[in-house]
Amino acid sequence: MVKHIVMFKLQGSVEERLNVARRFKDALLALPDVIDVLHSMEVGINENPVESWDVVLTAVVDNMEDVAVYANHPAHVAAAGLLAGHKELRACVDYEF
Repeated sequence: MVKHIVMFKLQGSVEERLNVARRFKDALLALPDVIDVLHSMEVGINENPVESWDVVLTAVVDNMEDVAVYANHPAHVAAAGLLAGHKELRACVDYEF
């Protein structure tokens, strides 16, 4: 199994970032129903104002090949598109467990 963990730092006012983060979270949480290789999806919106990252996601798939299937699936591409013009930074770690 592979955990795919991604953090995003967004641009804009607090209100704008929160709005984008909520829409992104909703889109991501719908993905396990449409992407067969995706076992689970967890999404958190940062509530700590002293930290600089806004959103974190943890997806679980069987292997690294499935990370690519997930990443290129049209539903994931559409969800990621919600961050267009709002994403400042992205950090990712994929590891087997």
